[in-house]
Amino acid sequence: MHALNKNRPLRRIVLASAATVSGMVMLLSLKPHASPQAALSLPAPSASAGASASSGTGSATTGTKTVTGDTIQTRWGPVQVRITIKDGKLTEVTAVAYPTDNPRDQEINSYALPRLRSEALQAQSANIDTVSGATYTSDGYRQSLQSALDSAVG
Repeated sequence: MHALNKNRPLRRIVLASAATVSGMVMLLSLKPHASPQAALSLPAPSASAGASASSGTGSATTGTKTVTGDTIQTRWGPVQVRITIKDGKLTEVTAVAYPTDNPRDQEINSYALPRLRSEALQAQSANIDTVSGATYTSDGYRQSLQSALDSAVG
C-alpha cells in the first residue's frame, strides 16, 4: 500500500505538513540568528582600543604616520588593524587583533587577512571586497581600517 494513498487524505495532509515544516527548519538553520550589523555595533572592549600612535613628523600628506584603528567586536571575536601612511599613501596594513580561539578561526584568517591587506593597499581605502567565508572578519577589518584612516586624516 502506498503512503500517499488517495483513500487516506488526512495522511497526505500530515505528511505534506511535516515535509514543509522540516524544510523550513533546515532553511532557517542556515541563516545566522544575529544580523551582521547588530553583531558589529557592539562597543569596543577597552578604552585604549581607539587610541592612535604616531611616528615621524608632519601631517597625513607628508612624512610617515602609523595609526591603530578601533577594535571592532564581531560575532567571532575582536578585529583591529594598524596602518602606516607615508607621504599621503597607504603603505602598510597589519591586523593586530583577530579571532584565533579555535583552529577554524585560524584557518579562515590565514587566507582572509592577506587578501584583505592586499585589497586595502591596492584600493588605498577601506572600500574593499568581503572575503568569501570570512564575512564577519572582513566587516570588522573594513570598519577598523576606516577608523584608522579617519584618525590619520584628522
